[in-house]
Amino acid sequence: MPDELIPIAGNGLLNRRSLLKAGIVMGSVGALPQANAQGQLRPIWAQSPGAGVSGYGQPSAHEAHVQRGAFSLQVGTNGSGASRSPLQHLRGTITPNGVHFERHHSGVPDIDPEQHSLTIHGLVDRPLKFSVNNLMRYPMVSSIKFLECSGNSGVNLRPEPAKLDCANIHGLVSGSEWTGIQLSTLLDEAGIQSQAKWVIAEGSDAAKMNRSVPLDKMLDDAILAFYQNGERLRPEQGYPMRLFLPGYEGNASVKWLSGLRLSSQPAMSRQETSKYTDLLKDGRSQMFTFPMQIKSVITSPSPGLSLAGKGFYEISGIAWSGQGSVKRVEISADGGRTWAEAELDGPVLPQALTRFRTAWQWNGGACVLLSRAYDDHGVQPTRAELLAARGEQFFYHYNAIQSWQVNGNGSLENCYA
Repeated sequence: MPDELIPIAGNGLLNRRSLLKAGIVMGSVGALPQANAQGQLRPIWAQSPGAGVSGYGQPSAHEAHVQRGAFSLQVGTNGSGASRSPLQHLRGTITPNGVHFERHHSGVPDIDPEQHSLTIHGLVDRPLKFSVNNLMRYPMVSSIKFLECSGNSGVNLRPEPAKLDCANIHGLVSGSEWTGIQLSTLLDEAGIQSQAKWVIAEGSDAAKMNRSVPLDKMLDDAILAFYQNGERLRPEQGYPMRLFLPGYEGNASVKWLSGLRLSSQPAMSRQETSKYTDLLKDGRSQMFTFPMQIKSVITSPSPGLSLAGKGFYEISGIAWSGQGSVKRVEISADGGRTWAEAELDGPVLPQALTRFRTAWQWNGGACVLLSRAYDDHGVQPTRAELLAARGEQFFYHYNAIQSWQVNGNGSLENCYA
């Protein structure tokens, strides 16, 4: 047996090099059929000219199933809710703009950029007001980062595993290239007074979303974003401009940004007191827990993507950390008894989605698949470890190891290993 096909962990996990030797495992595909002189084997789509050029490209009609789903709308509200990225149908680490997850608190405002502005005020020497056109003249920077709602994966706090697919459970995370102005440039221009310690970011939606952000973060890597994956922000992502805070919970990256107020104290607003706080075991609430911690999930195979029969498969997924770069990801195909290190697709960037993959020879039997990720601060906890540390009444920042039950018929479902 070639070295690449020797198992390196239980239940068929193979050496990573076997991904490059898939032909050895799968066998050759055989000779291709030859067309006759009349070209009868030409497919129908190659027998006449196709569609012409278009002003804005659209996905293939055969990929119509790849769209945001798992909509959760709050009863009695207009536009307050979320939709999730179809993680199990995506590859790579960049999420197409059309399926980037959404989270709105009062719908998507239809903002005229000619009428919109950004005001910087409060504890500054020179209060400033910028039109969108003014801001577009500033130098911009780009960086690839993930964005995750802090409520992502919270459904796994239920006593029994929810029978949902990967997107329904973990789809409130996406990865993009964000382009905009370094916020420190604008704050320096306004002149920061010595008493200032916080910046209150204010949105232009009907909910008047606002969040308090430490000034140090604003001066570090925060950007005023205008572009996502090379095109102007879409309305559901904050057009014409939004705050973007790498590694922080998504709610703090206020969309449709209209104001930045510098203050000596946080605003203690509704969205950082009654919401987006972490309830501790002793009943107290911990506030301003911004960074998203180390996390991973196997996206393929996963619930909604059935295995077609025993044989060779690639296990693939994404890992991310708001506190730096992913250092390592391990896979288990036997419920956590043994682990094998997965291959990480490069470049591995800080605070960005990282694609991992490994080879697996499925024997057709029932088993449990897991992934666990590492960063500079430690390893992703098990569900039992997370509940022991934080109790069972918290909701935000759930980052426990995800387990997928593989059934003998090739279907998969959520489970607690």
